[in-house]
Amino acid sequence: MPTYVQQEVLDRIPDVFNAEAIWQAPGFALFSRRPLLRDLLERSPRELRGRSATRCFSHIQLRLPQDDVDDDYHLTRGNRARELAQTLATLHQKDFADLLGSEDVRYDVAGDEQLAPGEIAIRFGHAVYLPAAGEKALFNIATSLDGAVWKPACAVYAGQRLALLGGAGGIPAPGWPFGEQGGVLLVNDGPDSDLIVQVRPKDVLECVFDASLGAYALSARNGHGPRLLLKVTRAVGALPAKAPIAAPAVWQPRAAQPPADATAVPQAPRMARAPESDATFAPGALQRLSLIALALPRLSLYRNTGATALRIPFAPDLAIGRNADAERALTIVADADDTLHTLSANGRQAIALPPTQSTTLAGTGDRSLRLLPAPARMAERYLALLALAQPIAMPLLPGGALEFGRSMPALSALRVLDQPWMLEAAVASSPDRLGLSRKAFSCEATAQGLSIRRLSASQALYLLDAQMQPTGQLADETSLLTPGQHLVAGSYVLRYEG
Repeated sequence: MPTYVQQEVLDRIPDVFNAEAIWQAPGFALFSRRPLLRDLLERSPRELRGRSATRCFSHIQLRLPQDDVDDDYHLTRGNRARELAQTLATLHQKDFADLLGSEDVRYDVAGDEQLAPGEIAIRFGHAVYLPAAGEKALFNIATSLDGAVWKPACAVYAGQRLALLGGAGGIPAPGWPFGEQGGVLLVNDGPDSDLIVQVRPKDVLECVFDASLGAYALSARNGHGPRLLLKVTRAVGALPAKAPIAAPAVWQPRAAQPPADATAVPQAPRMARAPESDATFAPGALQRLSLIALALPRLSLYRNTGATALRIPFAPDLAIGRNADAERALTIVADADDTLHTLSANGRQAIALPPTQSTTLAGTGDRSLRLLPAPARMAERYLALLALAQPIAMPLLPGGALEFGRSMPALSALRVLDQPWMLEAAVASSPDRLGLSRKAFSCEATAQGLSIRRLSASQALYLLDAQMQPTGQLADETSLLTPGQHLVAGSYVLRYEG
């Protein structure tokens, strides 16, 4: 019998809201580390071709100790739980992009009284489905022990193929008397079809439709013990055939601990401050902020930090290396004397500056690392712009302020240079300290575009058009980005996609 629901409990997690600690262990100690969420998803793919995974699961349920969830609700109105779900969804999209296709990544975080401190329960699989925002239920399921009192058990949604009720890993059903030996599999063939009810495994449970009650009667096949009645009703206002399903839920990223050091500023550029806001958008509109390039800083402007080299590693697939021990195909190095070179299997090679209009460093076609000249207005701060082979996109969500900066978690999945090992300096420090404030800017998605306001007077913010040509520098005023336009903050070139 296939495994319809994968469930595991992670333990010894010091901070159950730390997405990185749940997703993947640091380093490559493969034989000593505990399997974490990323490992579990890799080991249990949704589909295989031979021994290679072709699809991965994309709906994940997390259960945290109830006390931690309650404390988060009391202290932050549940912000840490929301950030955890958003950050994990972003990590999931980033690491399994080639196995997702057009599927949405959805995470749900809730509490569980049965979990001890430091434990996290993980649940995913063929029969685990998280409804999209506004998605309607197609069927409602209720159970009863006597046929008189019915209690709701679960709903089956329009986009949901399978649901597992009772048994090991299934949805708990009120009055379920059969333990973990068997379960009920609900199969949804669409709004034009009735819900199919099957028992799994068939040699443990028996299922008979009782027309007098309009319900299924479940009993142990050995004839012992009570029976359970299960009723399926089509939801009021359920979607008819070919009706559109509500727009899918969108997630947003990442939580990181704020460093205690100050921003390294090359000079004292005049800048201003700003408030905060979050994304609101019409159903179906997908607004994103994408990291599409890195602005390589002139380290000579930051001599007071002791920085001597910035190293940006790239994996064989040209994704930015986020681990000091990861395999590297190419490393871009910016030196203290404002020169650039690459390190690869071919050795060290100098990069001529300024680059030509577009110099390809690795890869071909759309999947290539390209070096672009820094716009004239930015040349005093930056050596060049490094266009990424794999842009990193983050959906913009409604419900609260979105702020970007060294100590701001909401958009931190876009800050790929936040690892101290990337910067050679007298004192270990994140490369983000070179030109990026703790709070750099806030953004709010509106019907007109992305409203940007500066949050630090020392933060330089450059505005670029769709062709990455400068249009201005943000000071005290608010600026509105339209789809395709860019914003440069610190080393990050961000594109707004409406």
